[in-house]
Amino acid sequence: MFLRRAVPSLLALLLAAPAALAMSSPPPPPPSQPSTPGTSAPENAQPTGRQQAEQYYAKAYEEVGKAKKDLEDGKTKKAEKKFRSALESCEQAVALDERYHEAWNLLGYTARKTGDYDKSFKAYERCLDIKPDYAPAREYLGEAWLDKGDAKKAREQLVWLERLGATEELKTLKTRYDAYVAQHPDAAPPAASPVQADSTVGSKSGS
Repeated sequence: MFLRRAVPSLLALLLAAPAALAMSSPPPPPPSQPSTPGTSAPENAQPTGRQQAEQYYAKAYEEVGKAKKDLEDGKTKKAEKKFRSALESCEQAVALDERYHEAWNLLGYTARKTGDYDKSFKAYERCLDIKPDYAPAREYLGEAWLDKGDAKKAREQLVWLERLGATEELKTLKTRYDAYVAQHPDAAPPAASPVQADSTVGSKSGS
């Protein structure tokens, strides 16, 4: 995958995080309900792989919330530690259930927060291979491409979100996209609205 700019240092990313909180994206979706709600397992029954994966996801989600709070308080080293812990839990989750698209999305999120963009992009792609219409991953993938300076690829995710009718995710990514374009005029698309322009192209191609 082509990356236009080198990955900034983890320390620089974390130090810059408090200033970007005003336009930061919401955290990934919380853990879903247990796989088999309303049923009671035998007392000595061992949890299934999916159930174990959900436990790791819940742990990672909790760590992400704590890390974001640490960033708000300027505790960057503590935030880094929690993001890495969350990343490890996500890796455990997808190892237990490789079809767990929410865990792949959170893995991409935590990898991005620790500066590992290669791992982040791969995780988002895996998530979207499993569930192409998963709006949170579309939003985060777009943000990751903005982090790397590729407005064109970020705009592709705007198009996806518009097609999906994902208004909240579209609004969040559009805010980040517009801010990026305002700071980098050369990245602005030729048309007034990047979403409308690309949607027209997509409809003509039948995609």
